[in-house]
Amino acid sequence: MPQSDVLLLPHVRRLAALVLTVAALLAVATTASAAGDAKPVSVKEIQTALGFKRPDGVMGPKTRRAIKRFQRAHRLKADGVAGPETLKALGLIETSRSLASTPEGIAAVLAEIADCESDGNPAAVSPSGQYRGKYQFSQETWESLGGTGDPAEADENVQDMYAAGLFKQRGLKPWPDCAAKVEAEVAS
Repeated sequence: MPQSDVLLLPHVRRLAALVLTVAALLAVATTASAAGDAKPVSVKEIQTALGFKRPDGVMGPKTRRAIKRFQRAHRLKADGVAGPETLKALGLIETSRSLASTPEGIAAVLAEIADCESDGNPAAVSPSGQYRGKYQFSQETWESLGGTGDPAEADENVQDMYAAGLFKQRGLKPWPDCAAKVEAEVAS
């Protein structure tokens, strides 16, 4: 291989990485829009949902690896692309909002969330102790909604009220591990 070709390899790799990044961003925007979401899901939103401490908005190798890990953990096709099923599982596509446009619909969604998160037990506490109550609130989320004290000790009606408010604000995003199951159950 001539010396000049060897010098071009790093530039070709950078160009290939850029092309892949743009293609991935277009795929995310297209799949989010095709799924009926009003605005495309940003890479930063995906990174945040995946638990990145400092999301940078770049669909690079770290992000693709994290997406693949998430997909494997949620029994999705592990291709590293944030398509509709992955975005639903991350809680970033909120088709449940349209299904839950009535009080009865919201009650059905909340019942599915509670069943998935705690088997409907208002006193449930996660093994780590971080998530508490029927909807497995973190203390920070609980207090941001106006709750006081321990969510697992709060009256079930109060937990239902705060969960309904949280769902209306953020859809299924606060419950990413249950999002796909809730979507499937409510849609059926």
